[in-house]
Amino acid sequence: MLSVADLARRYAGATRPLFSSLSFAVAAGEIVALVGESGIGKSTLLNCIAGLDTPETGAIRIGRQQTDIVRLDEAGRAALRARQIGFVFQAFHILPTLSVEQNIAVPLLLGGVAAKERAQRIEALLVRVGLDGFAHRRPATLSGGELQRVAIARALVHRPSLILADEPTGNLDPRIAGEVLSLLLEQVREEQAAALIVTHSLPLALRCDRILTLTPEGLR
Repeated sequence: MLSVADLARRYAGATRPLFSSLSFAVAAGEIVALVGESGIGKSTLLNCIAGLDTPETGAIRIGRQQTDIVRLDEAGRAALRARQIGFVFQAFHILPTLSVEQNIAVPLLLGGVAAKERAQRIEALLVRVGLDGFAHRRPATLSGGELQRVAIARALVHRPSLILADEPTGNLDPRIAGEVLSLLLEQVREEQAAALIVTHSLPLALRCDRILTLTPEGLR
């Protein structure tokens, strides 16, 4: 579902690349943790994979068709993100003026999914993430754990090939973080998506299928 080959990224004026010659793959149903020191380039790597940043060299192939996002123009990248990638962030990024149902619907609206199918998918996902009956609630009435459950539902509702998560439990207390992580892992495996999770949490990383460590010398 994700294949990264010979990726390099250098900031303007830097004496050395932030990273170079990075190569790895993530299979369908596999969940990989990406760890490393702060400032080493983990979030930049995630942004390159999402097509939000552009590497100097390399290829990033996503989905069953293995489309190289690096070679697409901006419109093509946006379209691939809308179809193939789901995002889960530390800060939730739930739109405060929309209901739970409306927040989850955003990827489906971008993808042009018909209203009846949107309603069916959202209803089913709310049950799966433990938020049955929350469709019309406003984000301000939800706890942090509930907000992250909404974010997970939004990330999965358009059935993406790849889930990218950046510190998805960083704002949650340990008990709630464990529950949310269990939900995320369960849903990714059930959907047979691939997941790459950036984290500083060793307990989170140890629950993933593999751990990749980003160092100044590359991945190990």
